[in-house]
Amino acid sequence: MLEDEHKLVERAKGGEPEAFGLLYDHYLPKIYRFILLKVGRREEAEDLTHQTFLRAWEHIEQYRSRGYPFSSWLYRIARNAVIDQYRKKLPDVSIDSLPPDLFVEKQQLGEIVELKMEWETILKAMNSLGGIEQDVLIMRFVDDLTHKEVAKAIGKSEGAVKVIQHRAIKNLKNIINND
Repeated sequence: MLEDEHKLVERAKGGEPEAFGLLYDHYLPKIYRFILLKVGRREEAEDLTHQTFLRAWEHIEQYRSRGYPFSSWLYRIARNAVIDQYRKKLPDVSIDSLPPDLFVEKQQLGEIVELKMEWETILKAMNSLGGIEQDVLIMRFVDDLTHKEVAKAIGKSEGAVKVIQHRAIKNLKNIINND
């Protein structure tokens, strides 16, 4: 979490673009990575990331903390942008075509699902999961969000997130073991 995030958000809500710029700089890589993993194309991910931050800026005055970090709100906007994009057209590239070095800083996913396989295998298996399962695994293990933060981002309870996460990991294991 960004230090003094609450103060930056309040300043941004007051119309201060510099404060929002600091939030943007901090969260851009995480939101971009989340979107890229969902859509699989860099150009599309860049556009959706831009839309996410534009929507956040346009509606910053509506943001209420309610005990969640600002990032949860951004993830929710990003997730909705991806869903809207999928409604417009079906994706034509799968996430298994992404370079494995995208995950260099967060290789915990392999440890969590107790698999010692290459990233390509995991990405292929991730592509077989449902959208909500993908979202939860990416937010939890790539972006290190808490159950509470993920719950806020996807509009579910913490308990539901834990169940989705458990099922997604189990499904990943089954997909990989059956290949």
